[in-house]
Amino acid sequence: MTLAVIKTGGKQYKVQVGDKIKIERITDKEYKAGDTIKFDEVLLVDNEIGTPTVNKSVEGKFVEEIKGDKVRIQKFKAKSNYDKVTGHRQRYFVVEITKIS
Repeated sequence: MTLAVIKTGGKQYKVQVGDKIKIERITDKEYKAGDTIKFDEVLLVDNEIGTPTVNKSVEGKFVEEIKGDKVRIQKFKAKSNYDKVTGHRQRYFVVEITKIS
């Protein structure tokens, strides 16, 4: 079975055909269920290591967009009555790897 390491969203993922991975949202265009996403930054395929990348590509099928857990950010200063709370929910894509070539 072919193994590849791809880089997207500043992170690296070890993938095989059939894997479902959760990556950070890609903002270059709108995706619908079933659309193809092509990953060009491939760092490794089987035993072929790139310097920094390999001349191969990995294709995946967009499955859905989900939201991660809510993160609370709180700023607080003692004795000055300062308290500020904000929240954030990261959006992710679920992608099924279909082809490594």
